[in-house]
Amino acid sequence: MVILGIDPGFAIVGFGVLASEKGKQKLLSCGAVTTQAGLPLPTRLLQIENDMAQLFDTFRPDAMAIEELFFTNNVTTGIGVAQARGVILAAAERAGVPIFEYSPSEVKLAVTGYGKAEKRQVMDMVKRLLELKTVPKPDDAADAVAIALCHARSYTSRLQAPGAARPGSGRYAVKHPSK
Repeated sequence: MVILGIDPGFAIVGFGVLASEKGKQKLLSCGAVTTQAGLPLPTRLLQIENDMAQLFDTFRPDAMAIEELFFTNNVTTGIGVAQARGVILAAAERAGVPIFEYSPSEVKLAVTGYGKAEKRQVMDMVKRLLELKTVPKPDDAADAVAIALCHARSYTSRLQAPGAARPGSGRYAVKHPSK
């Protein structure tokens, strides 16, 4: 299974691509999609959408794991990140890639065994679990790799009944009010 992990943002979108087979994971690629400060938000969102489409075409992931939106301090930044996250989710849906969402504490728990681990602990475990010489850079890419690892480590524990609806799978029926 190829997993694309995404750390959403509008200035920097971290990505990490893992191959996961029989309980073993291997880092295939990681990096960041960056948008230029000062450009209008719609231009930046379009760039993110185009770059996400290229990631889907290049790696053909079987699943995308993305961090749930969590912000407490800067609402303005949070709104931009939420808009970028929406573009990323739409791009995955368009590519037919199942989407799995994880909270920051779920990622920490899956990678370190402790849901309140510090960032440096998560990064160290990413390095150890994937037997890397260094922590992936930039930090956004390392976060995305952690999110992909979270999915790889938790996916096998989920019930995977054929045809079962799962969050983000696009298989949930949306009921619209009758007109």
